[in-house]
Amino acid sequence: MKYLLVSFLLFAVMLSCRKDKVMYVATPFVLEIPSHFPQMIIPSDNPMTVEGVELGRKLFYEKKLSGDNTISCAECHSPASAYSDPNQYSTGIDGVQGRRNAMALINLGWNQAFFWDGRAKTLEEQILMPVEDPIEMHETWTNAVSELKASVDYKNMFFKAFGEDGIDSTKVAKAIAQFLRTMISGSSKYDVMYKFENGLSLTSNEQSIYESVTPSQWAGYDLFKSLNGADCFHCHNGPLMQIHKFTNNGLDATFTDLGRGGVTGNPNDNGKFKVPTLRNITYSAPYMHDGRLATLDDVIDHYSHFIQMSPTLDPLIEFASQGGVQLDAFEKDLLKQFLLTLSDEEFVNNPDFQEPE
Repeated sequence: MKYLLVSFLLFAVMLSCRKDKVMYVATPFVLEIPSHFPQMIIPSDNPMTVEGVELGRKLFYEKKLSGDNTISCAECHSPASAYSDPNQYSTGIDGVQGRRNAMALINLGWNQAFFWDGRAKTLEEQILMPVEDPIEMHETWTNAVSELKASVDYKNMFFKAFGEDGIDSTKVAKAIAQFLRTMISGSSKYDVMYKFENGLSLTSNEQSIYESVTPSQWAGYDLFKSLNGADCFHCHNGPLMQIHKFTNNGLDATFTDLGRGGVTGNPNDNGKFKVPTLRNITYSAPYMHDGRLATLDDVIDHYSHFIQMSPTLDPLIEFASQGGVQLDAFEKDLLKQFLLTLSDEEFVNNPDFQEPE
């Protein structure tokens, strides 16, 4: 009995001295959304945290996600090009080129479909695909995760971001998605023009920017919105400068790339591609889904004179039967001057989006 009593007392002392397991709670990340933007819907299973964004930023520039450790996400989404590829087609680790231009990563938190053909429905889903794509990073997630697990730094960062041990592809995608949602562009001259036009209050700095808007830029904006002018606003409007739509914008009479139709199998979707944002368009050349148009002047010329008729052509493209809106040289210059107001130098040069040291 004495032995049992002593054993019981020792066990009780051990229990009382046992340290409870410490649970790590990540720090909520507060997005700075411009006042004239809609609220961003954050997935309930991937809340924004400071630690998650930090991890996602590191992973965005991580070359271990590729099969030979030579390229990262940033290789095809360069900061200087508004996080797009300045080349017509991106080249993967095996020297194979893709067939579409890498889209600019701007305000993705408001997008409802991803890739030019919309084959991914969420940002997290989209992030998973390039790693395994044989013409891109050409790696298995099993191998990529194994390399990350070999790093003590990554083990610690994943624990801090998700409050638990373990690394997997889902957590990688969630972290990168958190980082990409912070990449908000809303500080261009156009934003000031938009706020003024809609009767929204301007800060003192915005007021000075407003005073720098030239008559030609205002005229170009009017032309941009005019049904009898450039007629761009059907697909590009509002603070995001894009609508959630897949459209055939008259690039081809017959299609070598079915676009959305290749995903849905619906012939009515053939030749349709996701409408991109026009934000930072001066940085993100070349243009169109296949990068066929090298300059902004080429884009304006396309909509003015070179629209191709086809069964799925967007009916909202005015004057398609005559080749386009037929802008003259003066009008083209006005439109281009307005498009330049969409440049957001703060976004392109934001150190929070650059490769971490």
